[in-house]
Amino acid sequence: MPRIPAYAALDAASPLVPYGIERREPGPRDVVIDILYCGVCHSDIHQARNEWGRSIFPMVPGHEIVGRVARIGAEVERHRVGDAVGVGCFVDSCRRCGQCRAGEEQFCEARPSDTYNSYERDAEHRFDRSRPTHGGYSTSITVDEAYVLRIPAGMPLDRAAPLLCAGITTYSPLRHFGLEAGDRVAVVGLGGLGHMAVKLAAAMGARVTVLSTSESKRADAAGLGAHDFAATRDGTVFKAMAGQFDLVIDTVSAAHDYNAYLGLLKVDGTMVLLGIPDAPQPVAAGALIMKRRRLAGSLIGGIRETQEMLDFCAAHGVAADIELIDIADINSAYERMLAGDVRYRFVIDLASLRDDG
Repeated sequence: MPRIPAYAALDAASPLVPYGIERREPGPRDVVIDILYCGVCHSDIHQARNEWGRSIFPMVPGHEIVGRVARIGAEVERHRVGDAVGVGCFVDSCRRCGQCRAGEEQFCEARPSDTYNSYERDAEHRFDRSRPTHGGYSTSITVDEAYVLRIPAGMPLDRAAPLLCAGITTYSPLRHFGLEAGDRVAVVGLGGLGHMAVKLAAAMGARVTVLSTSESKRADAAGLGAHDFAATRDGTVFKAMAGQFDLVIDTVSAAHDYNAYLGLLKVDGTMVLLGIPDAPQPVAAGALIMKRRRLAGSLIGGIRETQEMLDFCAAHGVAADIELIDIADINSAYERMLAGDVRYRFVIDLASLRDDG
């Protein structure tokens, strides 16, 4: 195939720049997607700046991809040319392990092939380290149909893009940990993940409280569907709301006191971590033992559950709140994200990259 226009990080210290990449020719079960929109996840910054220490350069980030099918292989059954489709955080897996067979490919025992900063797989579904994966800051991508998601009719495509990461990252723990209508849920942090947690929990019938260090987000929380809001900076909220919640969804990656939030749970309540602070955070055994509380973590979802999430969002009118940007604005968008200056997800309009080309 010809070289595809993209934006790439050439090393950890430089801004992203225009860059040409090659995509593989489609095999019999491959789908070629013309990318229309790509969400900008905070993990894109971590990876592009090698903050997790395993970056592969040059790197084209982006794992919240929405577009339309441009070509299909001869054996493709699930998708047709012109279909609106999406690609999330991974594009392949070993397909053999118990987790893959159970539809939990995100936990593939041989590691999934991430959409970027990873490697494609060979015919035996082993990593082919000669072919790095590149993500959605580009105009086209080729993906096996088994890892391509259907975007439901009527869903706005630009606002659907963040659902492929932020949406499934919050949907999965709400479902897995048994959220029921009428349950009381606290969402810690109101950013890209937090705003989706609020929308989804409210759509599931929960009573949602947003806990944020920023009083300025009170009105936003209400607009997203939260029933209550508490500013946590002065610490008094932890005493006032002690023992009130069935579930705490913690989306914050900055260091904070897990024990304070565990104290908000009822007996048998669960706190789920979605953010990863730079350093380990201490947990007091008593915070768990005294009320049989659980502290858990969660990671995106498999293909089956991600499709379930998209269908749920379509049925309930849930989509991300976004700011649409041109690809040329990606470096300033990264700086704005670090400053918390986005409501609530940047999405790249890839028409801007085609126009530049």
